[in-house]
Amino acid sequence: MATVAGNGGRDPDRRRALLDAADRVIRREGPHASMAAIAAEAGITKPILYRHFGDKSGLYQALADRHVRSVVKLLRPRFAKAGAGLRVRARATIETYLDMISANLDLYRFLFHRAGAEDSRTHTHMAAIVRNLGEELGAVIAADGTVADPVRAQILGHAFVGMVQTTGDWWLEHPEVDRSQVVDTLTTAVLATLTSTFREPSGACTAAEDTDDSDSADPATTGRSS
Repeated sequence: MATVAGNGGRDPDRRRALLDAADRVIRREGPHASMAAIAAEAGITKPILYRHFGDKSGLYQALADRHVRSVVKLLRPRFAKAGAGLRVRARATIETYLDMISANLDLYRFLFHRAGAEDSRTHTHMAAIVRNLGEELGAVIAADGTVADPVRAQILGHAFVGMVQTTGDWWLEHPEVDRSQVVDTLTTAVLATLTSTFREPSGACTAAEDTDDSDSADPATTGRSS
């Protein structure tokens, strides 16, 4: 069966034309555009449309490869830009991501809200692309000395991606919130997370633990010294 990874010998130009047709329909009709409408736009029947991608899931994954990977391709140089400070790189990455998803709102919702929800293979495929971006950011964070521990750098790379993605998703549902406020707040939050030392004072004891220790004394021994 043909998949995104292997197109089963299908003509790549024809596949590209079919994806162009899907893009046009989704942009015109929104994230609930039907597969029948996409097939009609391409001048073929729905079974033939699926045949070019293996099945409906293959079509979804091909669209994800086209659009999600293009976003990642734009984000990668923003954060890895040599000579730029951490705040500048984080802000540029956030701005680019928000600009991309807001400019392609219907495609974003089609892929993340519809295709990912309808098809588990598409969900897994897109999650892998996003996860790879987190790993790349973690590697950059470790390489530029922002965080020395490579494991911690990986955690922070995934935290950065997750924070920006979920906040961007929320912002699309709240267009009344000014973009600059989202960018400023996210940049500050990401910078605070990346530059935190994450150190706890050795031997630190919480007030609750102190209370628990005092409360655990044997009541039978209380007051015997008097």
